[in-house]
Amino acid sequence: MTNGFITQKNDSLVSIILPTYNESQNILKILRSIKESLPENTPTEAIVVDDNSPDGTGKIVEDFIKKSKNTQGYTVDIIKRTGEKGLSSAILSGIQHAKGDIIVIMDTDLSHPPQVIPKMLDELKKSQCDIVIASRYIRGGKIMDWPLKRKMMSKVATAIAKKSLGVKTDDPMSGFFAFRRQIIQGLNFDAIGYKMLLEILVKAHGVNVKEIPYTFTNRKLGSSKVNVSTILDYIRAVWKLYRYGKSRRKEERRASVRFLSKAGRFYSVGTTGFGVNYLISFLFTTGFTDFWYLHANVFGILVSMTSNFFLNKFWTFEDRDFSKRRTIIQYGKFVGFSSLGALIQLGMVFGLVETYQLSYPFALLFAVLTAALGNFLLNKKWTFKEKLWD
Repeated sequence: MTNGFITQKNDSLVSIILPTYNESQNILKILRSIKESLPENTPTEAIVVDDNSPDGTGKIVEDFIKKSKNTQGYTVDIIKRTGEKGLSSAILSGIQHAKGDIIVIMDTDLSHPPQVIPKMLDELKKSQCDIVIASRYIRGGKIMDWPLKRKMMSKVATAIAKKSLGVKTDDPMSGFFAFRRQIIQGLNFDAIGYKMLLEILVKAHGVNVKEIPYTFTNRKLGSSKVNVSTILDYIRAVWKLYRYGKSRRKEERRASVRFLSKAGRFYSVGTTGFGVNYLISFLFTTGFTDFWYLHANVFGILVSMTSNFFLNKFWTFEDRDFSKRRTIIQYGKFVGFSSLGALIQLGMVFGLVETYQLSYPFALLFAVLTAALGNFLLNKKWTFKEKLWD
């Protein structure tokens, strides 16, 4: 997607982008809270980007604008989209419309407290950094009222981003951040999924990033937008960002670095496989069906082993020979080695749940991590026929 960002900007203006869909119960509270939280000497524009919400969110904002159009130092505008949907593309639309030099991105479900915005703006000025991320995962940050399922999904997504894309920040999945407009000039964004920050961190090279802690509070009103489609969009976005990053990397010739690089790739794939395994196993016990937890676990293992094989063949070991016989033999060996770990995983899950009464999610997490031990060296040596230490 090519982005025509406005180049004429106001250096003193702060633009706050607020993407919305069915947030009629929260939108007025967030708009008023932003106004109350910002210092009087901070000219601010709040830009609501509404994806034609059927609950009347757009109409509520329009009425608010009519009643408050004479407010000094704080203005509200709305972009109503009817043909395009999606959080990242909505954020891009808001940025294209914004006039400020400083852009703030936040959700409108009250999970991102506007009281943190002044701290983010102060940090941008004080430390001369380019991006300030409101982080849940650094010291002082925390999450309130999230169910275990959401916490685990967030942790897995964060691990995938950090391992596979080389992102160094603790909370690259945060939806609450501020940045200087200049760092995205000339960048093209795919706008896939719901995490715009991750795309900026990968594509805006050489930027100075600062994280500050905040407390994320789960929404009280309205419903979460996270679903299976969101998960698939995230996986697709990570794959595109990985390919983008790969095109910028030079080939490494040193054997030791190649070994460590392949080990890193293998475990990145393993992290992805863990995410696939965990999500499928969890969804099939609590979401789509009422599978017994062990049946769901078997299904999660099979899917993750298959995805791991093809990712490792193509990416980790850079084997482009997909002839039928060769691929089937390799797949059989890969599944064989993985099955040994899978048996260990199943036994551990059963023992931890039935004998030690450990909760299934934690038993699954511990078993998957344990079962992965040794797979890299076995597959490197016997499946893909590489020298062990090369």
